Amino acid sequence: MTTKHKHDNPILVTGAAGAVGGIGRNLTEFLLARGHKVRALVRREDKRAEALRRLGAEVVEGDLTDLASMHRAIEGCGRIYFGMSVSPAYLEATINTAAVARHHGVEAFVNMSQMTVTQMSISETTNSPQHKLHWLAEQALSWSGLPVVTVRPTVFLEGFFLLLAAAGVRASDELALPMGGGKTSPISAVDVARAVAAILDDPAPHIGQIYDLTGPESADLNHYARVFSEALGRPIRYRDVPLPAWSEGLRQAGFPEHVVSHLSAMTELNRQGRYDRTTDAMYKLTGEVPTNMRDFVKLHAVEFKQRGPAHS
Repeated sequence: MTTKHKHDNPILVTGAAGAVGGIGRNLTEFLLARGHKVRALVRREDKRAEALRRLGAEVVEGDLTDLASMHRAIEGCGRIYFGMSVSPAYLEATINTAAVARHHGVEAFVNMSQMTVTQMSISETTNSPQHKLHWLAEQALSWSGLPVVTVRPTVFLEGFFLLLAAAGVRASDELALPMGGGKTSPISAVDVARAVAAILDDPAPHIGQIYDLTGPESADLNHYARVFSEALGRPIRYRDVPLPAWSEGLRQAGFPEHVVSHLSAMTELNRQGRYDRTTDAMYKLTGEVPTNMRDFVKLHAVEFKQRGPAHS
């Protein structure tokens, strides 16, 4: 079957293979469905890269910090989605990609940032080195002269509530996270990808804008535990675990120290109420309300299913 494309030039999607909580693969699928050509940048050739080809994407292997890689990836693309997982090389990757994008004269550069940056400044940062890298990256992009659109999502549902909390729900019917009594408004990475697809479909009205994306409600973890209980049909409770022990558990699970530091800082910010906010940006961009916690848990119910005797 021949696909009719809206534009001759492909849209570059970085991080297209993605991991849990990633945006790139979903974005690739949404853009292809809208009739765009997509060039999907991946770190390596594997099953995920082949799956992208089956969707209809042009797959390019490369490294965001490598100059030659990014020339191969960007040349011929009119629009770019830039997103990268938590990494000490994040700032280098951003500036390397931006420099090559400017050289090739792209018409839109959508940058995936983080909600925390909204509350940062030249004199205010956080304990997360990654947050500082995101803030610096936004500064550099604002100086670059590129046609930038910045997207700042809050906590991803797929991160804290699936990747990091699912084991505790399965084993002991607990949301075991060190997030205190603070409220948060998590959003699905799928919804963020949908919003980015809407921007890249017609970027001109969005150039220079910053979009803060949140879920539909802001609530504490006790509330979300009740939502889990309703969605799964069994009692789930929230247990506020000590941060040092939780962070050490991440290290033991093989998370790099840079990532541990970042996730730990996010939980502390949550305790302080720094994620207690909601916006209607998702609806304004897409005409759809973001996925709520109940629907997300029901969608992933098999991953929260008990796999051992529950604690009484």
